[in-house]
Amino acid sequence: MLIYNYLQHFLNFKCLLSCNRHFRFVTRFRTVLFDLDGTLLDHFGAIHASHAYTLKQLGLPAPTMAQVHRAVGGGFEVAVKRMLGPANEHLLPRAIEIYRDAWARNIFNGVALLPGARELLEALKAHGVHCGVFTNKHGPSARSVCEHLGITPLLDGVFGAFDTPWLKPDREFATHALTTLGGEPTTTCLVGDSTYDVESALNGGFACYCVTTGTHTEEQLRAAGAAGVYDDLIVLSKAEFGLELRN
Repeated sequence: MLIYNYLQHFLNFKCLLSCNRHFRFVTRFRTVLFDLDGTLLDHFGAIHASHAYTLKQLGLPAPTMAQVHRAVGGGFEVAVKRMLGPANEHLLPRAIEIYRDAWARNIFNGVALLPGARELLEALKAHGVHCGVFTNKHGPSARSVCEHLGITPLLDGVFGAFDTPWLKPDREFATHALTTLGGEPTTTCLVGDSTYDVESALNGGFACYCVTTGTHTEEQLRAAGAAGVYDDLIVLSKAEFGLELRN
């Protein structure tokens, strides 16, 4: 009986230490910002369809998905301009008009959360962490998509293009998001998939952890200064937040 009691106390103590370590690990961040496309969700089907329609209406060849991946990240106007190329830049005003119309019709087509996205947001919320979407996607579109996918209740804010005068990687955009969420750079991180995200975090004074489910490779993200690069949100969650997600 004495040995049994000793073992029981030992196991309880070990479990307590493990739980405490886990809790401290999760709560080293009090605010987590998330990029949207390629990080929390896959929206490239709708984005590709909108660019393809736009170029077709202008008598230009439809882009490949790889071309769309390379174009996105700086906001839709930048992406449209890249799709046109220097030779067709004079068509930009008309192209933007066409794209906006196409996007309004395609916005929910095929959009889906990436593995681990909902579970990570739920887990962070359960630990009292403030979460926000921090994206160069059109702000109203970003909020509509989050609502459509049912993750709005898990977010404390959605910050997108045209919500402010700034875009990623502007330092002011990061400062605005943190101020609104009541966060501090020392206890904040950004989860993203692009070099824009890394640069945004560095400009804002906090770390960026990346996944390779979006537009950039591991090599590109590490070269940009990412604090960590992972295959997906499930792997990232375990490594950086101490969370075992079930997807």
